[in-house]
Amino acid sequence: MTINFSKYQGTGNDFVLIDDRTETFPTHNQALIAHLCHRRFGIGADGLILLQNDPEFDFRMVYFNADGAEGSMCGNGGRCIVRFAHDLGLFESKTRFVAVDGEHLAEVREDQVYLKMGDVPGIEDRAGLTFLNTGSPHVVRFVENLDSFDVVTDGRRIRHDDSFQPGGTNVNYAELTDNNTLFVRTFERGVEDETFSCGTGVTAVALAAHRQRNVSSPVPVRTIGGSLRVSFTALPGSGFDNVYLIGPTQRVFGGTITV
Repeated sequence: MTINFSKYQGTGNDFVLIDDRTETFPTHNQALIAHLCHRRFGIGADGLILLQNDPEFDFRMVYFNADGAEGSMCGNGGRCIVRFAHDLGLFESKTRFVAVDGEHLAEVREDQVYLKMGDVPGIEDRAGLTFLNTGSPHVVRFVENLDSFDVVTDGRRIRHDDSFQPGGTNVNYAELTDNNTLFVRTFERGVEDETFSCGTGVTAVALAAHRQRNVSSPVPVRTIGGSLRVSFTALPGSGFDNVYLIGPTQRVFGGTITV
């Protein structure tokens, strides 16, 4: 089988993008997807995303983790597929698409993609940890000296904690670097390692920071892979709507691979 693909990245979170409007990609072949994402034997990526037709939307986003399993919503992946669809000529500046967590709106403004995330009903305390779902499940921990913190060891421990089973959780570590700027590092489930950036994780941290540190919207966020912004409207209680993840995306390269 020969597969045409494109590689995109959003603040260092990288993805294999495939135009699957013919729906010929073998979506149930988890080993194939894991192989394509492998950084030594495949193309190399944090995940693989299919762009498919949908009768009610401009397109459908189907996201797979690097381990080959279909995943929950991916924020940076969502921004990358918007750029991919724009490059394919599916829309001019604004689009409406559907992902595993429902409808999303997005807009391309030069190198920036504005992605509307799902509403967040609230923030929970689980086993003494801050937990919320921004399309994917996330724990948020505020720590000091984040540059030197062992994200992988601590993240792996929390990711598999009984409080978040059966699916587990992503784990984000954040440090408030000035009055309104956050530095964020994330241990991602499915990748099972720290990634350069995580869109749903950055979103979760920004919302938690508003409730716990009085950080106001829009929130500038620095990740290892680059800078993002999160804007939102805080609702009475602990919920949020009008949540947007904003940042750059880039096509890295494209090609074909025979498997």
